[in-house]
Amino acid sequence: MLDLKWVREHPEEVKRAAARKRIAVDVDAFLELERRQREALTRAEELRAALRAGAERLGQLPAELRAEALARQQQLKAEVKELEPQVAALTAELRALSLRLPMPPAPEVPDGRDDRDNVELKRVGEPPRLAFPARSHVELGEKLGIVDIARGVKLAGSRNYLLLGDGALLEQAVLQLALSHMRARGFELCSVPTLVNRAWMEGTGYFPGGEEQAYACERDDQYLVGTSEVSLTSIHAGEVLDARDLPVRRIGLTPCYRREAGTYGKDTKGLYRVHQFWKVEQVVVGPADEAWSREEHLRMLGHATDFLDLLELPYRVVNVCSGDLGQGQVQKFDVETWMPSRGGYGETHSASRFHDFQARRLELRYKPRDGGKPRYCHTLNNTVIASPRVLIAILENFQQADGSVRVPPPLRAALGKDVLAPPGGAG
Repeated sequence: MLDLKWVREHPEEVKRAAARKRIAVDVDAFLELERRQREALTRAEELRAALRAGAERLGQLPAELRAEALARQQQLKAEVKELEPQVAALTAELRALSLRLPMPPAPEVPDGRDDRDNVELKRVGEPPRLAFPARSHVELGEKLGIVDIARGVKLAGSRNYLLLGDGALLEQAVLQLALSHMRARGFELCSVPTLVNRAWMEGTGYFPGGEEQAYACERDDQYLVGTSEVSLTSIHAGEVLDARDLPVRRIGLTPCYRREAGTYGKDTKGLYRVHQFWKVEQVVVGPADEAWSREEHLRMLGHATDFLDLLELPYRVVNVCSGDLGQGQVQKFDVETWMPSRGGYGETHSASRFHDFQARRLELRYKPRDGGKPRYCHTLNNTVIASPRVLIAILENFQQADGSVRVPPPLRAALGKDVLAPPGGAG
């Protein structure tokens, strides 16, 4: 959510932000609605003030004037009663429209329509040069007996899967390594709900607009999260933190759920686009400081790329273009890891900074050190690792001619082996 006073004073900037992000929102309609709501609210406050003043004078009036004064009070009460539902309706309508206003992207965000216009910033590592025909992660996983998509689909429908034996162990080893990686960097591990109230989906910017991607439990008006960012960012909603306690750096390891609505026919084979997955997410809540936010954004990006370096996976970092940004994101960097079966890089991480967009929705503030009025926090988040996408990269990049897969060195102790081999030997 944007500062409404700032929107009134900078409507053209909001319009430019909407145009750059390809978000359809009528800023002029918002300004007109906001004007009407302010006028109605001001009128209601004036009437209530007149009622209070009249009540104070009533006892001092002589008897012959009291009847007229009472009639005036009744008229004022009737006007307030008539105006109150109008104010409530205008306020609700205004909030609904304000939730659609986009956060302006940072100046260094490149213009573009979609992910094809993202700008590569750097590449790290070389894709493997295999001296044999590369197998996909599906073929490798099936030969190794660690991936079973057909039975996953039988259990839960399309875009589902099973990880068996070493496949499940490999996934858990990666996730646990990610937790150790982040705890060593000062992040606090939190176990958080994955079924949350609508307020927190709205507060973090996933609603309105993302309802089709979320699994809903309509009877309880709750939703399965697509990332623990929702829960982690909302922990202190409605609170005023002390500046001395900032920044708050936390990670969550949770299952995540996405309907993948609108992706019919896209990435239908394999583990790239699935309905349920595991993710270690990093979230930071800090002061309203532009320089700090930029620095923290790069630091969080570094936590993720350092982890990929640890796994010896080749990747690239892209600066996400304006048309591929979400409504609340000021800037986003995607990390894409090399996946031979795709013939290119596939997105595995998204590092975003929001300034106070989420904090305003969540009423998440802090007391400045100078003792001034409470200010809205800045929030940031980034993936540490997500599975099974990381398994695609591991299986395909470390595959060998006989169908076996080398286990990245940091994971070998957890699996108790250096190589995943097909049952009975070579494949």
